[in-house]
Amino acid sequence: MAVETFSVATICAEAKRASRVLAQLDTGIKDAALLAMADALTERAGEILEANARDMEAGADGDLGAALLDRLALTPTRLAGMADDVRRIAALPDPVGEVIEGRRLRNGLDLRKLRVPLGVVAVVYEARPNVTIDCAALCLKSGNAIVLRGSSIATHSNAVLASVAAEAVAAVGLPEGSVSLVAGGGREELAEVATATESVDLIIPRGGQGLKAALSAVATVPVVYAAAGNCHVYVDASADLDAARAIVLNAKLQRPGTCNSAETLLVHRDAAPAFLPAAIADLRAAGVELRVDGRTRA
Repeated sequence: MAVETFSVATICAEAKRASRVLAQLDTGIKDAALLAMADALTERAGEILEANARDMEAGADGDLGAALLDRLALTPTRLAGMADDVRRIAALPDPVGEVIEGRRLRNGLDLRKLRVPLGVVAVVYEARPNVTIDCAALCLKSGNAIVLRGSSIATHSNAVLASVAAEAVAAVGLPEGSVSLVAGGGREELAEVATATESVDLIIPRGGQGLKAALSAVATVPVVYAAAGNCHVYVDASADLDAARAIVLNAKLQRPGTCNSAETLLVHRDAAPAFLPAAIADLRAAGVELRVDGRTRA
């Protein structure tokens, strides 16, 4: 099934129909669909990387910053990692039907709280094409249909990735509409998704404050917001200081542009004399800008 251009209303309605089937699928069928998706990512890697190169070229011409370009970029290594992540999701226990808690009432009635699919989840995101696959896999594993609305700067990457996912899961019998992409990254499409109360059950935004503000201004569908990232690394007095230095460097430098990159370093005062001079030297050598308190300067 190729990802074609349809109206937002049509896409969301088809996703709603698909969600009723997905909610009742056996675990084995869902896992087979996910494994097919992972294999398709590997088999169509050349096509995906070519599409991403077009987005990267347009982004560079449009003066995107280095951090955004890094988020946008796909490489053979990153693509292989995406496929591996989908396989890991397939290997997870099926959450659908899991009993969270339960008890028997005095009259003999069993009362249970179960995990059930939500229905149709719309994911609205910026820059990162890997979100297309990550969220599609998580939604399918949990028995939900997904409607994807990505950023205009990743148009080509998202279109190919959504097509790969949709065609792979359709090949093992999942219904059309299981994975859908809303073409276009404008506010009009965003508003249509955010107000599709008859079809969409939940919206998850993955992006900055501008995206969240735009959603909150128009959404009538429930929205789950994530707070801004401000990740901390704490080095205790009992820590292995060599290991801590390596962890600090990895947490900051592996992908500085992502929201889970370390922003704050806290060091126990008893560890500071031995740890901070070497750690600061490491970070400065890597080109990291440091903003320190008075005790650290001393």
